Amino acid sequence: MSVAYDPQNIFAKILRGEIPAHKVYEDDIALAMMDIMPRAEGHTLVIPKQPARGLIDVDPENLAQLIKRVQHVAKAVKTAFGAEGLTLQQFNESAGGQVIFHLHFHILSSVESSFIPRSRCLVNSWRSSSKLGRTTSNLVIWPSNRRVSHWRKG
Repeated sequence: MSVAYDPQNIFAKILRGEIPAHKVYEDDIALAMMDIMPRAEGHTLVIPKQPARGLIDVDPENLAQLIKRVQHVAKAVKTAFGAEGLTLQQFNESAGGQVIFHLHFHILSSVESSFIPRSRCLVNSWRSSSKLGRTTSNLVIWPSNRRVSHWRKG
């Protein structure tokens, strides 16, 4: 069952100008802004101006235009923050980790010295979790850089 889009979500209010945001890009398709709770330097959000709860709900043609804006902003984030790499995240519904129910993409900059590859996380957490971090159910918490990596055993 599909849940209806709520026009009172915080991103809809930002789009209407009811709530301020630190905008870094805007056109007729999308708005990009800095995240108010950044998980990395330059953490930027890109949202469509078209109301859409998530990836499944957005009009495919609008999504095609939106992803071009995501790429444009990602290039700017990489350049502006001297990033060696980028992480792109997009969550859908509560079970998928979505908190604000307006489609949005997270762009996070990263540098090699602050990134632990997923393969290394999985291998090392089995070998010596006490040395690298504390393991709790399916979450590995890395003490040195506040990065969190979700994984499942088996």
